[in-house]
Amino acid sequence: MSVAFRRESDEEHKEPKFDRPVLPGRNLVTQAGFAAIHAHVAAFERKVADATDDAARAELQRDLRYWRQRAATAEIAPEPGAGQVNFGSHVRFKLNGREKSVQIVGSDEANPSDSKVGFQAPLAQAMMLAEVGDILSFQGRADALEIVEIS
Repeated sequence: MSVAFRRESDEEHKEPKFDRPVLPGRNLVTQAGFAAIHAHVAAFERKVADATDDAARAELQRDLRYWRQRAATAEIAPEPGAGQVNFGSHVRFKLNGREKSVQIVGSDEANPSDSKVGFQAPLAQAMMLAEVGDILSFQGRADALEIVEIS
């Protein structure tokens, strides 16, 4: 039979499923982040065990591999010292004159709606090691950030 008339399987046309990408570098986390990662592992283990559909199970196993890898590489960062912005710090600052506050956390913990910024984010990188009263450059502007409080 001619190749033109052969039915190919539907699987041949699907996009391949790759594992979730992991950011390069250290996997620093807060104590809360460490607990959250392990909670994700436990939740996905339960979901994989309960899954009845092969496609759904494969997707859940993909997520489980990600969270297991994150749990295996997680490093609980030491509590931040007083006086300088560091990992875990709560920072109140002025950005272009508007006051805001964030906590600098691990990349898996980052959630802008909860005012949590990953330590690899440009905003966090701009503030690292700054002290109260420091005026910092950000987004091409020399005086965009002013550190108001660190806790």
